[in-house]
Amino acid sequence: MKGLILFSIIVACGFVENVVSYNNQFPYRTIINFGDSLSDTGNSAHNEPFKADSPYGSTYFKHPAGRMSNGRLIIDFIVKAYGLPFLPAYLNLTKGQHVKQGVNFAYSGATALDKSFFDKRGLNVPAAAYALNTQLDWFHKIKPSLCTGKEDCANFFKNSLVLVGEIGGNDINAIIPHKNVTEIREFVPYIVKAITNMTSTLISEGVVELVIPGNFPIGCNTYVLNTVNSDRKEDYDEFGCLRNYNAAIKYYNDQLKTAIDELRHKNPHVNIIYFNYYSAARRLFEKPEQYGFKGKPDTFKACCGKGGRYNLNEVCGFGDSVICDAPVKHINWDGFHFTEAGYRSVAQGLLEGPYATPPLKTPPFKIPKE
Repeated sequence: MKGLILFSIIVACGFVENVVSYNNQFPYRTIINFGDSLSDTGNSAHNEPFKADSPYGSTYFKHPAGRMSNGRLIIDFIVKAYGLPFLPAYLNLTKGQHVKQGVNFAYSGATALDKSFFDKRGLNVPAAAYALNTQLDWFHKIKPSLCTGKEDCANFFKNSLVLVGEIGGNDINAIIPHKNVTEIREFVPYIVKAITNMTSTLISEGVVELVIPGNFPIGCNTYVLNTVNSDRKEDYDEFGCLRNYNAAIKYYNDQLKTAIDELRHKNPHVNIIYFNYYSAARRLFEKPEQYGFKGKPDTFKACCGKGGRYNLNEVCGFGDSVICDAPVKHINWDGFHFTEAGYRSVAQGLLEGPYATPPLKTPPFKIPKE
């Protein structure tokens, strides 16, 4: 009997050792995320819950899951590829909840710039109350649950990945209804400065591996196309995207990359990765069929909406809006955000190449096709 017990203990210890060793081989033990609706996993839904019968989350989660899509987001695919659980939203944390494997501070509608910036310019952006500075305050509040002291934090962040965005898209969205492309360019230095200040602060806190994404090609975004609604053929490129708006985002991304290079020069011990969201998403609109999506005239239509040129006459989940028959065939979900299928394609481009510079550490798991 004693021999059997001893044998069981040895086997159990060996199993635990193998599990620990296996987990230690994972590139990251923790992923922390800041941003807006493109990566919010429940913070805004904490304050403004989805209706129980909302179509958001319907494809994958089978119920509203705090995400502005029909299913998973880019951040969801990233954490799972690295063997980690979905990131809990900061505002949904319960007392004593384990957060060592990651937490999400992203808030739908959040901006890089503080609300006061928009207020001074007569722009009403309520969700700017949850800008980067607010999310940084949340990080400071929870940091003692992650690590304490310089040495402990150095060890903790050595195995952590921190994503600063995507952020800045809503700063730009505030201008779009005014159809002033020039003003977008005027905002760019302020947005880039807010992101670099945030990054510098995180580095001073001990973070040594960060991702800073660029912005999506808003000239291909269903909401922007519908809002601008130009009848001038020359305003569109050969794929149907608005030339000037995409040019403004290219300018923004170029300025952001220059700022990232400066951060790298000042912090040679830190690995700063740039996510090229622009190109990873742009390819879907250029060759939709190649990636499993509908081609023209349906490329830019939202899956969830009602009527009109872009299916945006009704807001998704309200009124007479309906869900398309095959969300997996649509890039855009609700006019503003991608479908899960769209986000999956972007995530594949980031994790499997070539849209991360330098590349991320090789994930142990592939992004599933479904």
